[in-house]
Amino acid sequence: MDNQINYNPNNQSKPPVSGACIASMILGIVALLTGCCLYYVSIPCAILGIILAAVGMKSGKGGKGMGIAGLVCSIVSLVPAIIVIVTGAALTEAFG
Repeated sequence: MDNQINYNPNNQSKPPVSGACIASMILGIVALLTGCCLYYVSIPCAILGIILAAVGMKSGKGGKGMGIAGLVCSIVSLVPAIIVIVTGAALTEAFG
């Protein structure tokens, strides 16, 4: 009876998650939520999200999926912000 293997799947050690990947995902989500209305908040959050995603994924720690999610959210959030800026500039030029 002493030779039994104690198998507990919850006792596995996981690699540490990169803080940059977590921050990238949070900034990407914030940039997505503020992309259409608050472009002056969205653009800096998206740029920082892209930078932190690159740093986090190259660090070799865990959390690569969060880094990819942050990268995608940040890139996608730049599109509405750029559209709002271009539309605002065109309307200002046309009616200004």
